[in-house]
Amino acid sequence: MTSSSSTSTSCTMPQILKILGAKSAEGLSFNSILLELVAISGTMAYSIAHNFPFSAWGEALFVMMQTVSIGFMVQHFGGHTRRGLAFLFTYFALLSLLLSPLTPSVVVTTLQVSNMPTATTSRLLQAATNYQNGHTGQLSAITIFLLFAGSLARIFTSIQETGDLLMVLTYVVSLACHSLILGQVLYYWNATDRLKKE
Repeated sequence: MTSSSSTSTSCTMPQILKILGAKSAEGLSFNSILLELVAISGTMAYSIAHNFPFSAWGEALFVMMQTVSIGFMVQHFGGHTRRGLAFLFTYFALLSLLLSPLTPSVVVTTLQVSNMPTATTSRLLQAATNYQNGHTGQLSAITIFLLFAGSLARIFTSIQETGDLLMVLTYVVSLACHSLILGQVLYYWNATDRLKKE
């Protein structure tokens, strides 16, 4: 396992543990998770198509698996287990098609180009959910901080390992969005603590 994959595992694992511990995914936007998966899948497909080293994109594989798990738990703990199972089946079927030779390279490149607006929209949806709720619910502060730090680190590793401007810009935008949500986590800290006590 590469160091980037162990970093990514540590990013979303606190979120998974927090949801499992609370048996609730309150405050997490399922639409945000779907868009996040589109962005992650696009990065994986683009990296594989361009034969980038695993160290440049391997974390996307681990983050994808964990994000899919979170998506299922949002449905399951929301009382929609069948919908969650349908989500798993549909996602993996579409991912298999995306990674297959049947998918034209222009589709993969288009996904990567749309990665920035997709990921940005995903995080803005989560930020809007936080704002509407007046708290961050089961959103893990540790996960958000690690995603922020990871985006910062990936800017530099992408410059060194790929030299691909599109990949670098993707992580710059990701850093800006994670900064917004990290700010909300800090701002709503007391409101979220009050919610836990209730």
